[in-house]
Amino acid sequence: MDVKGLEESIRGNLNEFPTKTRRVAEYILSNSSEIAFRSISETAEKLSVSRAQLVRVARMLGFSGYADLKNTLKNKLLNQVIPSVLNSQPQLNKPENNIAFELCRLEQANIDETYKGLKLQSEAVKMFCESALNSNTIFCMGWGISALPAEWLYTRFSELGLKSVLMRRGSLSLLEQSRGISDDDMLIVCELPSYVIEVTEAVKKISSSRTSIASITDSPAAPVCSYSQMNFYVSDVSPVFGSSLIGSMFAVHVLTSLLVSKMGNAGRIALEKQKQGLEDKRIYYPSYGLRY
Repeated sequence: MDVKGLEESIRGNLNEFPTKTRRVAEYILSNSSEIAFRSISETAEKLSVSRAQLVRVARMLGFSGYADLKNTLKNKLLNQVIPSVLNSQPQLNKPENNIAFELCRLEQANIDETYKGLKLQSEAVKMFCESALNSNTIFCMGWGISALPAEWLYTRFSELGLKSVLMRRGSLSLLEQSRGISDDDMLIVCELPSYVIEVTEAVKKISSSRTSIASITDSPAAPVCSYSQMNFYVSDVSPVFGSSLIGSMFAVHVLTSLLVSKMGNAGRIALEKQKQGLEDKRIYYPSYGLRY
């Protein structure tokens, strides 16, 4: 059975299901990414049902078992977020190719795919802006290359006058730093491959509170997605140097730009103060037609 058939089957039979079965079926409809990448034990604990109950529901829905259901949902999600350019990556090992042109083509595709993903997640974008504006402190977490988009988030929030903290591996582990996060705060975790165990453990610990959590990552397969309420998927395809940062940086640029528009006059005042700081001749050389 494909995902469309699964959704039609659930909706068509929902009123006829027993109470426990109905609760599991409703959860599948609204939380497909969690079902796809969580273990059967984790899902059973989340729903307060037995693993055997999950297997029975999967078979009632036309699957051979729970693993078959998970694989169907996983394939659907991966097909949504992995860009079509995967099948046409630049052949950098051929000397006749213009490497710079091929890389530009691929990075443009990363931006296009990231933009498409953000358009599909309009509700999550709205929640992101609301959480950022209503939070006491915004914590930006990243490890390795993922610390770069996290740092840019931190910089943008600081420019807007929003209280922000950058979390990255240093003298304190991320788990130790997470002790300072409270219910009224927001956490944004940037996590590109390879996924870091300590990052997942820290996010899992924070998720036990009422902290708003958002992730910027390349795939719903990222372990942090199981613990965040807002997942923004970016394209990071690159034939060299592992992951490309173009998609994640573009997502940060879009999300914070939308945040400025939500801030209204407060956003304009914050950017004006930033401009005045850049015009300080004790720090910067005079600049004409200042852009910031």
